[in-house]
Amino acid sequence: MFTYLNPKIRQKLIESGKLIRINAQGKIIDPIKVVENESLSLNIIGPIPLPVNISDKKLQVLWYAAVRTTELNQVESLANQLREAGEQNLFSKLASSMAINSVLVVGDPHKSESPLVRVHSSCLTGDVFYSQRCECGPQLSHAVGRMNEEGDGGYLVYMAGHEGRGIGLWAKAATYILQDEGENTYQANKSLGLDEDCRDFSDAAALLHYFVGERPIRLLTNNPKKVNDLKSFGLKYITPTKHLAGINQNNKAYLAAKRDWGHLIDDDEIK
Repeated sequence: MFTYLNPKIRQKLIESGKLIRINAQGKIIDPIKVVENESLSLNIIGPIPLPVNISDKKLQVLWYAAVRTTELNQVESLANQLREAGEQNLFSKLASSMAINSVLVVGDPHKSESPLVRVHSSCLTGDVFYSQRCECGPQLSHAVGRMNEEGDGGYLVYMAGHEGRGIGLWAKAATYILQDEGENTYQANKSLGLDEDCRDFSDAAALLHYFVGERPIRLLTNNPKKVNDLKSFGLKYITPTKHLAGINQNNKAYLAAKRDWGHLIDDDEIK
């Protein structure tokens, strides 16, 4: 993903309030100064009005894009090196696998005492190709639909670096082959020498600290681990809210594996 910004445009965005920086607790910090030993900071661009058509609903939402400061600094450092060398044609070197995460603000969730929240892990096959091997695409649509139905809306945090529960799209493709040979989704990860779940929710937690603050949230998830991971980053008041969608004959074994791994899915829900 290409994360370079011309310094003049960057300064313009900062001056207009469209580019800010937050720390791990969601507090706004200096957008220019780099703090030594800072555990985590995110650069956020937005809000950007975005007309969308999700869950058969035409909505007007606000989009924010977020990238870690450390990763952005690496890109800008490389950009300066290329510029000084006069190698403008080599800016393609700036392409990388860095995760640019997003927040969609649906409706007016700032009015809610306990807003709906979905922290959604990216899934190219499900979200884009509408694969029925998982339920990710329907979960994404259903989350936005539920937020739209609520009077105050909600927040969708889209984690671009979470493909295949954090193993990446290339490794995920390999796990699909292993699954076709009889392994379940968690066994396939282990066969590749990877953890069953490699996701890091620190960025999601920082974004929720910023957008939600101290308010309790209703988190659309069936996964207790996701709740515990977010709580470990200081989000104290989380009420898990069951979120089932898109169950079909092709993904029942996948959902059963999730259930066996600890997801709160009842047997009769995936018969």
